[in-house]
Amino acid sequence: MDKLNCFSLTTNDHVAHLVLNKPESFNTMHPTFWRELDTVLHQLNDAGQARALVISSTGKHFSAGMALETFSGAISMDADSAEGRAAIYDSLTDMQSTFTLLESIRIPVIAAIHGGCIGGAVDMVTACCIRYASQDAFFCIQEINIGMVADVGTLQRLPKLLPMGLVKELAYTGRRLSAENALKHGLVTQVFETQEAMVAGALACAKEMANKPPVAIWGTKQALNYARDHSVEDSLRQMGWLQGAIWSNPHIREAIAAAKEKRPAKFPPLAPLKGFKTLG
Repeated sequence: MDKLNCFSLTTNDHVAHLVLNKPESFNTMHPTFWRELDTVLHQLNDAGQARALVISSTGKHFSAGMALETFSGAISMDADSAEGRAAIYDSLTDMQSTFTLLESIRIPVIAAIHGGCIGGAVDMVTACCIRYASQDAFFCIQEINIGMVADVGTLQRLPKLLPMGLVKELAYTGRRLSAENALKHGLVTQVFETQEAMVAGALACAKEMANKPPVAIWGTKQALNYARDHSVEDSLRQMGWLQGAIWSNPHIREAIAAAKEKRPAKFPPLAPLKGFKTLG
């Protein structure tokens, strides 16, 4: 993987740790951010070696969201013609697809959030499987405060994580949601006293996930994402097809044997993905 500008990436014991590393700019999201995040997520997904991903950050804030210069510089927001407005749609769809990768990649993703999680950062973390927070964390749908509508996933995913009335209050006012209230309403699952303790907790959780059969984790993520958006009847039908596709007697025997022998279980990794673009 080429050297990253906006992130650092390490992998230990099948746990990938992606760190936003532009604290001087509050880890804002500019074109390089989007390109690098998209590349990293595709590569982690395709390789099949990482079994869980933790995303954390540096500096005062997790991320201050979209870099405003993005709209006036690298991405032209031309609203004066039909063609320009169509281009706005295409640009937003491209950005949305990057955060959707957090939902669709084959491994669990844990966001470890400290300080401000603002604007586009809320879009980002709502696409993750699990969110941990430090006590100083807060969430803000900042877009309404600068005269626009949140457009990269917040308004679509947050209502499935928080009560609709609370989402509307946050989206219409731009108020901050504290870590304490985020925990109370279920947006985050744990709050830690310090950023260091939070990141350690997230990595420990990811390691626990990485010790499970990767294909069973993959199937569980598939089932949960499907059930969120479909009826119980449809989801049960999908579960039957899914379980029939990935059932593994050897995995079950290994899990039971490892538990009895009090040792780490050994499971094969997910197969690398090779699309048509990589075929020679």
